[in-house]
Amino acid sequence: MSALLLSGREAAAAILADLKPKIAHLDPKLVVVQVGDDPGSSSYILQKMKSCAEVGMRSEHRHLPKAVTLEELLAEIDRLNADADVTGFIIQLPLPAHLQSHVPSIIRAIDPKKDVDGFGAYNLGKMFLSTEFEHLPPATPAGIVMLLEHFEIPVAGKHAVIVGRSNIVGKPLSMMLLNRDATVSVCHSKTKQLASITKQGDILIAAVGKPGMITADMVKRGAVVIDVGTNRVGGKLVGDVDFDGVQDVASAITPVPGGVGPMTVCSLIKNCVQAKQRQLAKI
Repeated sequence: MSALLLSGREAAAAILADLKPKIAHLDPKLVVVQVGDDPGSSSYILQKMKSCAEVGMRSEHRHLPKAVTLEELLAEIDRLNADADVTGFIIQLPLPAHLQSHVPSIIRAIDPKKDVDGFGAYNLGKMFLSTEFEHLPPATPAGIVMLLEHFEIPVAGKHAVIVGRSNIVGKPLSMMLLNRDATVSVCHSKTKQLASITKQGDILIAAVGKPGMITADMVKRGAVVIDVGTNRVGGKLVGDVDFDGVQDVASAITPVPGGVGPMTVCSLIKNCVQAKQRQLAKI
């Protein structure tokens, strides 16, 4: 079997092309706040800035020193909340060690109307209600849903198995798929006989951060496999899925890089447009 390659670059390009007229009309602005010099974050932010430029959306990278205090970061968030010219902003994770335990309070400080990463409790809570309330959904789960939609992969009635239960991907993605009438199983580090569950998945999503964890013997023949992992191994970026082995079993599979990553950036830009529309409508 030759698996269909689910190119996030192709899907994102099509979605962003549709967004360009709205961006030109609404003129939204995205701000990305980086604390310190994490190499992965720097690379990811560069891609965000590049994607914004390609669709004509204003963006700004605010780079704060690694030693910034919690009080200083919260003051920066307050300034961004109050700046009417800033449509949406994100605090790039991970943060330096001295701020890690404060991430919940940092996210809570972001105005929900400008929370374009969709990490805050308000936007997460709305997303749990139904698709109609997914106004600013978490960027990566929303990107995965858009990827499935672009390639016309049906979700309703399918068994989706998610490996990983993070607040950023696993948990919100499970709700978004439930909203679309999938039957969802969420696996994690305490799950017993993992392979017996993953082999039931019509759609299998790996989001654990362990390179090559999902092997061909764990995948149902004909399954759609979405690899969220981004792991550096020997200077090369690889996913959580053993791509070479699994592509012979799956009907469709995302590459790493070039799969979910571009969709996350695309989703962030789409959320910024959505945020501007709602701000202008005062809803």
